[in-house]
Amino acid sequence: MHTQELLRADLVRFSQAVHAKGWVANHDGNLTCRYAEGQLLSTPTAVSKGAVGSEMLIVVSDQDGSVVQGTRKAFSELKLHLAAYRARPDIGAVIHAHPPQATGFAVCHQALDPSIMAEPIVSIGPSIPLVPFGLPGESHLDDELSRALGQADVVLLANHGVLAVGPDLETCMLRIELVEHLAKITLVARQLGGAVALPPETLQKLSDKHAGLFPRNGVAQVSGAPETLGNAQSIVAQALRRLGK
Repeated sequence: MHTQELLRADLVRFSQAVHAKGWVANHDGNLTCRYAEGQLLSTPTAVSKGAVGSEMLIVVSDQDGSVVQGTRKAFSELKLHLAAYRARPDIGAVIHAHPPQATGFAVCHQALDPSIMAEPIVSIGPSIPLVPFGLPGESHLDDELSRALGQADVVLLANHGVLAVGPDLETCMLRIELVEHLAKITLVARQLGGAVALPPETLQKLSDKHAGLFPRNGVAQVSGAPETLGNAQSIVAQALRRLGK
């Protein structure tokens, strides 16, 4: 199957999966991935993610979001995705969704703390930043999102939801899944008196492992050696699949 056909199949599959997991309702949520030079493949506006089909997908410019292929319109929050791609030239996909538990933290303006477990630190890093609320396209929101994505691959959007970036749609999906799982565990821990963070020396080791496995903007340090983006992207997907066992 041609690469672009595979991308279309993946976008449909993960769009429907986001809906099946209960992370979106109505027309909520949106997914994009790099499609061709200067272009993104995107879900359209005003369609349930559970009903998205290949014929509905659109191709948009990664500069201004204008539709260059397809008959449907782009979603209004596309500007968030464009800001993410500008901030992180290394990424190949973006998923935005509203998983209930994690979004509950976002609407309360409470960041999630990965330091209570090893797996989230290795997979998504030592922090999950909370980006202040803003309407898509507002310059301060773009700046805040860019700053947050400089240190993390998943962010909470205040009063909004969760946004994940990665080399591909599968990685984005796994990252949101892990954030939602962490939110559930955190809520239970609070009922039992509060979670206990891992020791500082352990946190540093786990953070170092994350930094080696998950590159940003094309360079990673794996076992002390520089790793190029092409090789590192396969490491990302493999590592997340192992962590999700």
